[in-house]
Amino acid sequence: MPALMLQGTGSNVGKSLLVAGLARAARRRGLKVAPFKPQNMSNNAAVTADGGEIGRAQALQALACGLEPSVDMNPVLLKPESDRGAHVVVQGRHLTTVQAGDYGALKARLMEAVLDSFTRLARAHELVIVEGAGSPAEVNLRPRDIANMGFARAAGVPVVLVGDIDRGGVIAQIVGTQAVLDPADAAMVAGFVVNRFRGDARLFEDGFRMIEERTGWRGFGMLPWFADAWKLPAEDAQDIAGGPRGGAFHIVCLRLSRIANFDDLDPLAQEPGLCVTMLAPGRPIPADADLVILPGTKSTRGDLPFLRAQGWDVDLIAHHRRGGRVLGICGGYQMLGRLVADPAGVEGEPGETRGLGLLDVTTVMAADKRLTWVRAVHAESGLGLDGYEIHVGRTQGADCARPFAHVDGRAEGAVSPDGRVIGTYLHGLFRDDAFRRHMLTRWGAEGSDLSHKATVEATLDALADHMEAHLDVDGLLAEAR
Repeated sequence: MPALMLQGTGSNVGKSLLVAGLARAARRRGLKVAPFKPQNMSNNAAVTADGGEIGRAQALQALACGLEPSVDMNPVLLKPESDRGAHVVVQGRHLTTVQAGDYGALKARLMEAVLDSFTRLARAHELVIVEGAGSPAEVNLRPRDIANMGFARAAGVPVVLVGDIDRGGVIAQIVGTQAVLDPADAAMVAGFVVNRFRGDARLFEDGFRMIEERTGWRGFGMLPWFADAWKLPAEDAQDIAGGPRGGAFHIVCLRLSRIANFDDLDPLAQEPGLCVTMLAPGRPIPADADLVILPGTKSTRGDLPFLRAQGWDVDLIAHHRRGGRVLGICGGYQMLGRLVADPAGVEGEPGETRGLGLLDVTTVMAADKRLTWVRAVHAESGLGLDGYEIHVGRTQGADCARPFAHVDGRAEGAVSPDGRVIGTYLHGLFRDDAFRRHMLTRWGAEGSDLSHKATVEATLDALADHMEAHLDVDGLLAEAR
């Protein structure tokens, strides 16, 4: 089956972006290409058309391929709910919740699902570009591995190793990875790429040749830093708002400990008139914030005490008293209410947690999860917008009498009496350009004629051009075929 796998010398070395760029380059050659990641760990999930969930990076890669996201593109998704436990989503559906120490026992069963999804994709496409997870150098995890060499060996897929020179020590990253790999695993590696180079690439030519000589692997090139990466949807909260920050209207998003589905910020980060800050724990909410966003979270009750520990609850009250605006999305909406109750222990230990009280609503967690794309109508403007819901819990209260939107005739969300606090379960609402412009203008910001979709498409093309200019893309694709 024609496929190529990009594995990294560590996490966040740029694999996701390289897969997207290589997929776009293959598509422009007329190939029917699909992305695949056997196992992902992320709370920033994308919802598929059939109501499943996959990693956000695979949704971007699907866009690069000109495809709708499919659960087969990421058959195993781990969604951490604590430092030691995670929800296990298999082929788009929640399978179980497991502690880290018990996850290994599931892997034989999960490998069956991984190979099933990969086979289905490979039969339907001319090329599959696979993304690894973490690093194959984590040889302590090699037994029963399904994310890196375990998958590559089982499916017979050649591997290209990606090193990140911006971190430093890229020679040791790549040569050291070969040194610890099992010889049979190392034999799967067709070559390497040095990613995120800054400055004059000629200064590293000797180092590049040294890696080739020491490993015997083919070097497919050095890729300079791609400056426009911030324009693409981010899977990691730390990558949000990485672009220029000169806007007059200041949006602050609280980086909760279990932040989830924060893709709502991607279109806002692209807007030239906005300054978007992803606020790190321990920092106060800036006094110049115009809008504070409480994003989604994997554990609403778990993140409420975390929020209070940062002093953000006091800051939010002061922000609102100064005339500032607050937007809560999904779990953030639940936090804005008076109480969050979880009698059945859906998100953890059964119990109740006092909310922030900025909205007169109460949330009760329920086992049934709402996971769907919706077409909504904004209650105040009548504008339509597309979004998705991915949550447990039902929210009711007096402020729901002033809904944020209507979905299939039902009221959705809540707005405070003064109109400056909004809660909604709708994710992705700012991707609609007309709605985004309306809301920014309504809030006192300067809207633009930016097209979010066109910007993402143009950036994917620019990424593919960037890779074509600096890497042996034909050579990479030939390894797959």
